[in-house]
Amino acid sequence: MENNLQKPKTTAGDFFIHLGAIAVLYAFVGFLINLIFTIVDVVYPPVGAYYYVSPSISLPVAALIVLFPIFILLSWIIHQNYEKDPFKKELAVRKWLTFLTLFITGIVIAGDLITVIYYFLDGRDFTGSFVLKALALLVITGMIFIYYIQDLRGTVFSSARKIWAGMTLLLALGAIVAGFSVIGSPQTQRLMRFDQQKVNDLQSIQWQIVNFWQAKQKLPRNLEELKDPISGQIIPIDAQSGKPYEYSVSGPLSFKLCANFNKESAVGSYSSEVSFPQPARPMVAEKGIPGMEDNWQHAVGDVCFDRTIDPDRYPPFLKQ
Repeated sequence: MENNLQKPKTTAGDFFIHLGAIAVLYAFVGFLINLIFTIVDVVYPPVGAYYYVSPSISLPVAALIVLFPIFILLSWIIHQNYEKDPFKKELAVRKWLTFLTLFITGIVIAGDLITVIYYFLDGRDFTGSFVLKALALLVITGMIFIYYIQDLRGTVFSSARKIWAGMTLLLALGAIVAGFSVIGSPQTQRLMRFDQQKVNDLQSIQWQIVNFWQAKQKLPRNLEELKDPISGQIIPIDAQSGKPYEYSVSGPLSFKLCANFNKESAVGSYSSEVSFPQPARPMVAEKGIPGMEDNWQHAVGDVCFDRTIDPDRYPPFLKQ
């Protein structure tokens, strides 16, 4: 009788398989929420976002594809152990991690909803964005909370677990499909990254030309004149085609930079990685974002950007 009342001992295997299942669950939920929020932000851009950066869903989608089967496998192993030895349901590690999950779920629900409500009251998100984010948080965290409450009570049987797994799979697949529908397929993402890199390169070349004019009070005849072995300054080329960008002088202070783009840019779009060679940096920032006053919106195909140097804004360097 005493042996039957003894608490089951937690082995190293029990500890790590329970810990692994919970850790994978946390990561899965985090990436799922991240993916859904990214989709919502694309559909309803935040108020106050003065430029648009094309987001990537590659990481959260890859994580969901890998983590979901791992979680299902670990959960299956755990419940197989319970069937072989029902006393393992009383393992301390199981109860501690379950209560920890319920606690964290409650904190996340409260914290994230407070954040979403704060953004809404502060006028940073449209009502549609607020509703969708709040609904996504409530559905995901609510499902976790309900499942683990039922699991503690022992009311989740094999058939119910399959239903829960199916619901989770449908939710993840729905988010992935929505992500690709809104943001684009992997091929589209690849082409957009090429376009972003082209804008980065053109920005870099533009400021190298400004540097050149400030130093010599004339525009370079071609991009080769911008090369400076001493400073290590190099001229970017189109990574997609492997060819140099097109440059031409159109006046004493005017020039054109041209590139071939795969996709039309979004309204108000800018590169997500902006760098400027020193010292020729924009002296006035727009809305607190340095280097964003030049318009780099483009259509599909060959596009040229006309630029004119303002000598008052970018005066020649004083020679020593």
